[in-house]
Amino acid sequence: MEWDESVRALYDATEKQVKQIHNQPIKAKPFNLATFFIQITLVTLVVLTFYGFSSFDYKGVSLFEGIQAAAVTVKTMFLEPHFQHFTFVDGLKQVFVTLGLAFLTTLFGAVIALFLGLLAARNLSSNGVSMIIKGLVAIIRAVPTVLWVLIFAVAAGLGSVAAVIGMTFHSVSYLVKAYSESFEELDHGVIEALRASGANWWQIVFQAVIPSCITYIISWTFMRFEINFAVAVAMGAAAGAGGIGFDMFMASGFYYDLREVGGITYFILIFAIILEVMANRIKRKLRATV
Repeated sequence: MEWDESVRALYDATEKQVKQIHNQPIKAKPFNLATFFIQITLVTLVVLTFYGFSSFDYKGVSLFEGIQAAAVTVKTMFLEPHFQHFTFVDGLKQVFVTLGLAFLTTLFGAVIALFLGLLAARNLSSNGVSMIIKGLVAIIRAVPTVLWVLIFAVAAGLGSVAAVIGMTFHSVSYLVKAYSESFEELDHGVIEALRASGANWWQIVFQAVIPSCITYIISWTFMRFEINFAVAVAMGAAAGAGGIGFDMFMASGFYYDLREVGGITYFILIFAIILEVMANRIKRKLRATV
């Protein structure tokens, strides 16, 4: 009997709250100049998109014929893959070359970014130094990786050297932001307690900051490694850095062998899936240890 009364009371209270929510008047959002300009921008982009598609000179190409030709190309690539200009073992070696390029750039970038990230964290450095480092890495991140590779190629020439320097340059800017934000989330009371006990800057870093943020450091570093693997594939074609990306460039641009492009694509997809599985396992282990 007491159970029924408690359930009834809970039901009545819930029903009363629902009625109060429904009876509340809907408040209109006040006029906001920023929201107005965003809406105007979106409407303008939609209008320009429709105008662009309607004013294109398609040179007599039919939309349905283009879709049909694209479907045939995709079918040829993914349902009829083969290797003609290199063997399966050669393709495997080239994938490992690409992985090596991604690993080196991630390793160099992580080591440099760890020190710069400590200086960029506001709770470990001065505001002036933090703003300067964060401003510089923001400018570096704004420029795509391929442009940095081409910039360094002016001095080093197209090849793996320019690719390593350019990819490392961009990796540093990415990881500095990730590391510094992780360091800034550390409890300020822990740092103040260590300072009050007489610990110097290096002791605070190695006794409190690094141990507390090691899971974030590993997670962000492995994420950048996945990104660098994809970038290394593109750099193999754009900068002549070698690896599986250069073979794909040759198969598509010189041989125009769609079947070989499909085989190379499967190589890249398989290794990308392996990296993703490894990343998920590492993240689970890190969460379990925290």
